[in-house]
Amino acid sequence: MKISIGSDHAGFELKQELAEYLRSRGHEVTDYGAHGKDSVDYPLFAHSVAHDVACGKAEFGVLVCWTGVGISIAANKVPGVRAVNCLNVEMAKLCRQHNNGNVISFGQKFIAPAYAKDMLDAFLSTAFEGGRHERRVGQIEDLGACAMKD
Repeated sequence: MKISIGSDHAGFELKQELAEYLRSRGHEVTDYGAHGKDSVDYPLFAHSVAHDVACGKAEFGVLVCWTGVGISIAANKVPGVRAVNCLNVEMAKLCRQHNNGNVISFGQKFIAPAYAKDMLDAFLSTAFEGGRHERRVGQIEDLGACAMKD
């Protein structure tokens, strides 16, 4: 599976661990950085990962910042991206099942690496249910399309 990953400086350590974990599980990982702990701005990394997902260069994206919030907000500005900030395994599964989430974000401040790996496994292995959820995801996509036209 092709996965793009990125973080800011505050998510660097968890991003590094998750990238290594994904590679060890046989995934092809594109790492957009950050590449150290020097202060950087997360929107640029969020955009790179989200763009890969939206354009089909990656099947999924993984983002990390201090809380997981700002980086997911930035990723959601890219049409076609449904980035979710997950705090537990059930959320990771449900965001795939019900929302067809395609980018998962984590807050390094709040999520231990082992638990982030569990959530990541759940996210990547859970299928979108479709059905009534398909209509709702379509409505979400239409909201982005309308914003682009206005």
